[in-house]
Amino acid sequence: MAAVIFAAIVALSLVIAFMASRVRDMLRIDEYLVGGRAFSGFLLFFLAVGESYSISTMVGLPGGIHAGGAGYGIWFLGYIVLAYSFGYFLTLLVWRAGEHYGAMTTPDVLKGHYRSRTLEVLAALTALVFLVPWAQLQFAGLQVVFGALGFGISPTTAVILAGFVAFLYKVVSGVQAPANVSILKDILLFGALVMVGVAAVYSVGSVSRIFEEANGINAGALAVGSGEPLVFALTTIIFQAAGFYVVPLTLGFIFTARSEATVRRTMIPMPLYMLMYPFLILAAYQAVSAAPNLEDPNTAFFVVAVFLVVSVALQILAPTLMLALINTAYYGFTQFLPGFVGVFFMRRFTSTGVAGGLIAGNTSILLLYASGLTLGGVNIGLVSLLVNFAVTFAVSAATKNSSPTSPIATNPPRPVREGA
Repeated sequence: MAAVIFAAIVALSLVIAFMASRVRDMLRIDEYLVGGRAFSGFLLFFLAVGESYSISTMVGLPGGIHAGGAGYGIWFLGYIVLAYSFGYFLTLLVWRAGEHYGAMTTPDVLKGHYRSRTLEVLAALTALVFLVPWAQLQFAGLQVVFGALGFGISPTTAVILAGFVAFLYKVVSGVQAPANVSILKDILLFGALVMVGVAAVYSVGSVSRIFEEANGINAGALAVGSGEPLVFALTTIIFQAAGFYVVPLTLGFIFTARSEATVRRTMIPMPLYMLMYPFLILAAYQAVSAAPNLEDPNTAFFVVAVFLVVSVALQILAPTLMLALINTAYYGFTQFLPGFVGVFFMRRFTSTGVAGGLIAGNTSILLLYASGLTLGGVNIGLVSLLVNFAVTFAVSAATKNSSPTSPIATNPPRPVREGA
């Protein structure tokens, strides 16, 4: 039955994707990549939350809590909450930069503002390198899902099938497909999380009982932690929140909006989607008591779902924690932040300075990672970002900006189009 339901959902999502291809003219590249910059707030909302709350959320948060206790939950919740605070202001500037430079990607923005082909290529290479762990994050989550559903297919087959379906979504209608499919996905995802959270409470009798049983099985399950783990959680919250809206995929979604007003209206209700987190946390702590010796914490959510429904064991597939992959991807993505600070606010940043800072930041990440230094628990991505900023300032001060471009923040917003 699970296979039939799963196949029906995939088929429906493909129908939605193909229907989206009939809505817009796909001859122009901006139609394909950024939807002609014409998305309504409704579509933008689902596209944005579809990226922020993907399979990594459903699998990663319970897995992190199961493996490392409450500190992982604080990290995961904290950086998204803080990111929304930054995002209300930054996303408006991101959209304005995209519209001003006719940009569809991160390298487009940097090339348009700094007028440097070298910086564009460097940014493209950085994005590609750190999109690898981001893609691994999604595929590892899919492997866990397939295993939880009991499908007798190998991890390699699962990845190939998922990649093929994702390719179909994009090739038939560009960004329109994931935007429309996200509506279906988010409704099903939210519904599933609510049902599992409620079932977890029902199975033990009360919310407090879930935490009491989890604490009885694992005394550290409710502990926030101290020392280096706490320092790591707090510095990671700051680091990832700062980089949340310069992630290349996020920028592309913001560029689809039809106006700044659309972006602003979309950002206001975004935090409401976090109402799903209490249900995920309940599922995570139910897993602590229901399956205390789980070898792969990534399967924590599905252990709960299956335990409550059919009580069957899960196949262990994903080799790493989802949150580790998220952190790795952010190491590189957040190094774009100094360049965007220049785009938004700093006239004196030069292309040479930004390129030098990006190289220094990425080099610092590699050296710190290879050395194994803990730095007292401070996230090495944050340290590398500070190195990046320092080099950007120093090199920009030492090089001449032959054609300074006005920061985007000084440009007046474009008049709102009818219906925006």
